[in-house]
Amino acid sequence: MNTHLHVLEAFTTLYRIWPNENLRRKIIELVHCFTTQIINKETGSLILFFDENWEAKSDIVSYGHDIEAAWLLLEAAEAVHDEALTGMVKTVSVKMAQAAKNGLDADGGLWYEYEPSRNHLVREKHWWVQAEAMVGFFNAWQLSTDESFLEISLKNWESVKRKIINYQKGEWFWGVNEQDEVMQGEDKVGVWKCPYHNSRACVELIKRIDLYP
Repeated sequence: MNTHLHVLEAFTTLYRIWPNENLRRKIIELVHCFTTQIINKETGSLILFFDENWEAKSDIVSYGHDIEAAWLLLEAAEAVHDEALTGMVKTVSVKMAQAAKNGLDADGGLWYEYEPSRNHLVREKHWWVQAEAMVGFFNAWQLSTDESFLEISLKNWESVKRKIINYQKGEWFWGVNEQDEVMQGEDKVGVWKCPYHNSRACVELIKRIDLYP
């Protein structure tokens, strides 16, 4: 799933400056791949891993990926100017955001993941999950005008400001653990962490907020 999602994001970005027809077809194909194979039609969450026959190999729910895909899929559909595809993805996006609500903590933070077969919730709040929540729930509000989505986005940002931003040394902490303490021993920048999700989230929100005088 994650490989497909970020290939889709890269293709979408490339298409904006190089509107190649074959590239456009691949973007549409990838969006349909998500809506027909990767998104669980019953729950609205993403299926994370598959075998070569598209049989699910995991039941883990990744709340961060759900809310991230909710806006990246719409971005892709809008980029290729396919009205039917965009209309369909708008409905899917709101459903995915609704599903991601299941991972919200009372403080506005979004938990990491949940494994239904073991009834196991990873009660950590990672930096990238919060960044995607800020954008994804704001996007859901834009699509649905449901004020609860906007409230979630704003509450999540307040949680980030209180717990995730490192005001002394810059950047964002990796996250906080179940005890609401900064996770020790994790990278500030490394193989799996860089100013990507959080920088992108801030740029996205600036653009979106500017639409509302």
